[in-house]
Parts: sequence; C-alpha cells; structure tokens
Amino acid sequence: MNKNSISYNERVNGNLYVENKRTLKTMLIDFIYLLKGFVLVANVFPVLVGFWLALTFTNTSLLDQMSLFLNTMIGSTLVISGALALNNWYEVDLDRAMDRTKKRPTVTGSFSLASVLMMGILFTILGFVFLFQTTTEAVIYSFIGWFTYVVLYTFWSKRKYTINTIIGAISGAVTPLIGWTVLAPGNHIVPITVAVMIFIWQMPHTYSIAMRRFEDYKRAGVAMLPVLYGFDVTKRQILVYVACLLPLPFFLWSLGPAFIIISTILNLGWLVLSICGLYTKNDLKWANITFIYSVNYMMLILALMMIVTW
Repeated sequence: MNKNSISYNERVNGNLYVENKRTLKTMLIDFIYLLKGFVLVANVFPVLVGFWLALTFTNTSLLDQMSLFLNTMIGSTLVISGALALNNWYEVDLDRAMDRTKKRPTVTGSFSLASVLMMGILFTILGFVFLFQTTTEAVIYSFIGWFTYVVLYTFWSKRKYTINTIIGAISGAVTPLIGWTVLAPGNHIVPITVAVMIFIWQMPHTYSIAMRRFEDYKRAGVAMLPVLYGFDVTKRQILVYVACLLPLPFFLWSLGPAFIIISTILNLGWLVLSICGLYTKNDLKWANITFIYSVNYMMLILALMMIVTW
C-alpha cells in the first residue's frame, strides 16, 4: 500500500495508539519512582522469605496455604506501598532539593500531592483489609512497620535527629516477622534472627547512601550522620554494625552448614571492606562500593535462606 493512501483516520488512530502507549509507560515509570522501586522490592522480599521459612519449619505445603500466601503478599505490598506514598507526599520539599529524587512524580508534578496522599491512604487501608484475612500477629507487625516508617521516621525524626536511621530500620526489620507469623508464632529463633539481621544491615547500608549523597542531604537539611558528624564517624559506625553481623548466622544453625559458611564469608568480606574504609583517601568511591556490596549482600542472604530450605 502506498503510504500516501493511508487515510486521515488511520493516521490519527495510529498517533493516538503511540501516544497512549507512551502515556502508560510514563505512568508506570512515575509509579516506580513514587513507590521507590527497589525499596518496595527490598521490603516485600523479606515478607516472602519469612513466609517461606515458616512453611519449612511447620512442614506445610505452599499449595495448602495459597489463600494465606496471596493475602499476605498482596496485603503487605499494599501497606508498604501506602507508607512509601505517604513518605513521598510529606517529603516533597526535601525531594525538590535533592538530585536523586528529582524524578519523583511529586516533584515533576505528574501526580498531584492530593492524589499521592489519597493513594497512600487507600493503599494502606486496602493492605490491612487483606492482612486481616491472615493473623492478628501479622497485622500487628505490619502496623508497627507502617507506623514506625510513616509517623516516627517520616513525620518526626528524619529532619531533626540522626537516630532517624535506627527508627527507619525498625520498619524494615519487621518484614520477615510479618511473613512468618501468618503461619506460626513469632517467638522463634529463626524469624527473630532474620529480623535482627535486617535491622543491623540497614545501618551500614543507609550510612553508605548518606555518604554517597552527602551534598543532597546537606542541601536539603536532612539530619543524616555524615552531614552532622562527618565521614570518619560514619565509617566507624559502619564498621561497628558490620561486625555485629558476624555472629548472627550461627543462630540460624537450623538452616544448615552451607548457609552458615556462605553467610560468614559474606560477613568477613564486608568486614574487610569496612576496615579498608578507615584508611581510604577516596571516601565517595569507597561509599559506592560499600553500597553495592550491601545491596547484593542482603539479596544473597535472603535468597540463600530460601535455597537451603527448598
């Protein structure tokens, strides 16, 4: 067919299709930025791991608990998404001042602040509706995570106190307990140790981010440790927290020797990297390496927990 013979309507419909496709892609990207992409995945994954470990230790089949599994994963994902949306709604002034957050839809104007607020509230409510179909203990841990992140971290401490990192770490630490307590009581060495591991891991992970984005946090006036106390103090704190990870794999002896050996090797590698940080002359390069190591560390640890209990 000659391209000149294409009708006006065909050209218009074709352009509309392309424009709609572009709009949907843009909206999806905006949602990823709004819900902080990796942060959402990094918080939902431990819920899955906690549920998986509980299946193993209670000798339960996933197929037999599929309804509980779906309610748990959908509910926790929505609650975490709600918390992240409310965080973006409240921190729009900080995000405007930071290069790393300038693409968030609250900054670009792709989503109005009112719509983000409504999404945060709606996601949270819907999430708890799903979680109420599981267990009371799982709901309690979910609420602790949501309240800690939204109220104690976002609304109260982030702009004022360096303990904001510790407070924020609590919300991440409860995630494996949510998954576990859907099937079994949380007073078990396995979910408690995993929660402690995630809590401690978040400290050096977040401090490395704060070092990498030092100028951003300083410009925005966020009370991060390197901004108020400098890189040397931050690097020493990173070393202390990484050292605290060393004994934790041995509390998970029930996961088998392979897990203990591999996780210990990962811990020792991070410890050596942390010690090197005390003597480095290029703090930002070291912070970048530490950040990359920390991200891969936790993903490998959690994946390993599932692999050894397969």
